[in-house]
Amino acid sequence: MIDRLLRRFENVIDPFGDGDAASNTRARRIGALESLPGTANRFILYFAAQAKWPLFGLLATGGLTGLVEALLYSGVGWVVDALESSTPQTLLSDHFWLLAGLLALTLVLRSLVLLSGALIEEQVIVPSFYNRIRWQAYRRLMEQPYTFFQNDFAGRIAQKVMQVGEAVGDFIVTLLQTFWSFVTFVILSVTILGAIDPWMALVLGVWALGYAWIVWRLLPQIRRWGRAAADARSVVSGRVVDSFTNILSVKLFDASRHEDEYVRAGFRENVDVVRRLTRALTGVRTAVNVLNGLMISVVGALAVHSWANGSISSGAVATALGLVLRLNQMSGWMMFNINGLVRNFGTVQDAVATVTVAPTLLDRPDARDLAVSRGEIRFEKVVFHYGKESGVIDDLSITVRPGEKIGLVGRSGAGKTTLVNLLLRLYDVEGGRILIDGQDIAAVTQASLRATIGVVTQDTSLLHRSIRDNIAYGRPDAEDDEVLAAARRANAEDFIESLRDPRGREGFEAHVGERGIKLSGGQRQRIAIARVLLKDAPILILDEATSALDSEVEAAIQENLAAMMAGKTVIAIAHRLSTIASLDRLIVLDAGRIVEEGTHAQLVARGGLYADLWARQSGGFLHEEAAQ
Repeated sequence: MIDRLLRRFENVIDPFGDGDAASNTRARRIGALESLPGTANRFILYFAAQAKWPLFGLLATGGLTGLVEALLYSGVGWVVDALESSTPQTLLSDHFWLLAGLLALTLVLRSLVLLSGALIEEQVIVPSFYNRIRWQAYRRLMEQPYTFFQNDFAGRIAQKVMQVGEAVGDFIVTLLQTFWSFVTFVILSVTILGAIDPWMALVLGVWALGYAWIVWRLLPQIRRWGRAAADARSVVSGRVVDSFTNILSVKLFDASRHEDEYVRAGFRENVDVVRRLTRALTGVRTAVNVLNGLMISVVGALAVHSWANGSISSGAVATALGLVLRLNQMSGWMMFNINGLVRNFGTVQDAVATVTVAPTLLDRPDARDLAVSRGEIRFEKVVFHYGKESGVIDDLSITVRPGEKIGLVGRSGAGKTTLVNLLLRLYDVEGGRILIDGQDIAAVTQASLRATIGVVTQDTSLLHRSIRDNIAYGRPDAEDDEVLAAARRANAEDFIESLRDPRGREGFEAHVGERGIKLSGGQRQRIAIARVLLKDAPILILDEATSALDSEVEAAIQENLAAMMAGKTVIAIAHRLSTIASLDRLIVLDAGRIVEEGTHAQLVARGGLYADLWARQSGGFLHEEAAQ
């Protein structure tokens, strides 16, 4: 029964909701989710609107908590007065309803208020609302173009996603429950003390103004350094993750421990910023302690003086002292929470700068799905300079006929991989256009474009999941026998059967480690080839597809690669020219321009750049070295 009750509260908020349904339906029509607000205030309000009723409940329980607290301290005074006006024998009969009311307040009303607040905060807000914010931040970041992730640490971006959910959630919870409860208690305390002695209410009013002044004048420093501390933490996290991700390079090349110093510099900056933050915190705590001491002393003196004059009862003194002592305790605790509010706001500001960046590569509002019937590819006067004034690709035109297999050849930096990335629309062309079967790829959805193209890259990166999941990544609904057949065609079945990970998972269920680090380069590439074989897309891109394979394994899968290319339009890139020499046509690029094209035999006979590259690989380079 208790589990059923808790589950009902836990299902109030969808942890994977995507915000306003109407807005996001409209946004999806233009190729992206609705953009998140770009300022911290609007960002917080945007998500608060998605959970307005639970947050209103939190506000109500926060106010009721302050009310109950104030009534309990007033009740202490009432009990003291009751004790003075009665004997032990007549106390119950004289003050039954007072004692019963205080008992009900303590056992029933207080318990219900605190239980309601706990249920809303711990069952409704924390698990689901926090995750909803993280999920939406993640979804927006996944809309970002390839270059966005190239220009930042993956660990830093991931930390922003995790930080922003907790920071927004904590900020709202603290504001609506903790802070509001404190404000309610202060207001009721002023009211109660005003009824006892107006001078006490005046002292409390002055104290409240002083407290507000501290918050207004001193906390902005904490806000500024809190934001700097959040950014410093994310930089440290990014550097540490970068070191761990590239641990092999660190082990092999960093004999002088430069990596330690690089990470140490990040930690040092983090420590310096945190020290500045804690100095500001110390100043605030000192100011609050002095202010509270003055408030307790003055109210206490006024209470004793009024009692001595006979103008207030002993119970009133107990109420006044109880309230100010409780305020002293609450104010220190509240200042800590206000510090948390400020730090969380700074964290939100820092995260917003990353997670609300508008994507620069979007589907058009009228984008349609790409329909591939023949597989013709045309590059028409394509220009691309990576945002610079010149360089890379200039006025390049290529037509790849349906079912034709072409090879792109050239020195490193000639523009081969850039051309492929433009076809995949990882970047938008800066001039000209690219068409597939007469359809401009800028006018179709990115998802449908990439669904029709199978890619094997030189830098094969696998997900830290099972072998089966990695092979079936392009076709998650593939049957096990289809996955097995693709692995067999990629000559990967034998080594897969021998795999076993640290958790005891074997074969196709074994996990491969981050980026596939537990596999050799050749094994990773065979998994990538199996993935493309299973996807069976009509257009195929092979970017150094066999570069990590030894000659024996390469020869073993060449026949299957030939079968895979049958009936498909193929663009292959290879520095090892023997792997593409048999293709229908070779296009030689230099500085982003076509300098030669033809079959292997034609280009060798021509004696140009291709012939020079071929001579170096087929023995000429070695002969020249021997002659020197």
